[in-house]
Amino acid sequence: MAHIDYTDFHQSAPAAVAALMALGHAVGESGLEKDLVELVKLRVSQINGCAFCVQYHLNLARKLSVSAARLDLLVAWRDVPVFSARERMALAWAEALTGMAGRPVDEALREQLATVFSTEEIVFLTAAVGGINAWNRIAGGLAFTPPSAAA
Repeated sequence: MAHIDYTDFHQSAPAAVAALMALGHAVGESGLEKDLVELVKLRVSQINGCAFCVQYHLNLARKLSVSAARLDLLVAWRDVPVFSARERMALAWAEALTGMAGRPVDEALREQLATVFSTEEIVFLTAAVGGINAWNRIAGGLAFTPPSAAA
C-alpha cells in the first residue's frame, strides 16, 4: 500500500473527516475546559503511540498555554502534583476507556467520575476519548506524518 497521509485521507474520505470533525466540534462547544480536553487527547495518543496525534495535540495544548511541566509530566500524571483533581479523574477515565478491550471499565471509577463531572460533562468527555481513539487508529494505522512542532 502506498503511503497515505492526512491530506490523502481527507481527499479520499471527506465524509469520514467531516464526521470526526463534527464530533470534535461538539466536544469543543460542550463547555469542558479546552486544556483538560487537550490533556486527555494527548494522553490517549501517547497510550496508542500515535505520533501524528501526539504532536498535533502538543501543538494545540501549547497554544492554550498549558505549561511545559504539565506536558512533560503527563505520561506520569499519577505521580506528580501538577494536575488538578478534575484533570486526574478525566485522565483516569480516558485511560480506562482506551484500555477497555483488555479490561472492563470499573464501576467504582464511574461513580468517582460522577463526583467531579456532571452527566453532560461525562458524556462529552467520553465522546472526546472515543473521538481521539478513532483518530489515533486512523492516523497511526495510515502512518500520517506528524505536523511540525509549534514554536
